Amino acid sequence: MNVDIECGDSIDGCQFACQNGGMVNVELLQAPAAVECCAPPARQALAADGAEKLAKTLKAIADPARLRLISMVAAHDDAEACVCDLTEPLGLSQPTVSHHLKVLVDAGILSRDKRGTWAYYRLVPGALDALAQSVVTV
Repeated sequence: MNVDIECGDSIDGCQFACQNGGMVNVELLQAPAAVECCAPPARQALAADGAEKLAKTLKAIADPARLRLISMVAAHDDAEACVCDLTEPLGLSQPTVSHHLKVLVDAGILSRDKRGTWAYYRLVPGALDALAQSVVTV
């Protein structure tokens, strides 16, 4: 696009025009189309109650002994283990193991079934998959 500039239209144009006889033909460049600086959110942000629940669950598994317990329960026949079978391999006292198992039950990772004097633990179906999906979508 070409525009004629007379002395006085702009400082630069005036200086150039005055030096070159009063009129000048200037080619203006087209500005590129406006681009949004930020893309709109692709999904909903995590709500406060959802963040608290996810943090509680992540905190429950953020312990090496608890991760080992999850792995040990999953490795047992039928993915079920008695607390008596978990104490010795873990190398912790029975009350400590029971505490860790309670935390995992409260977080919804394991379920507990009491049979006589022993408690049996099993993975809650889909709990780890749901947790993984929650982490991926954060």
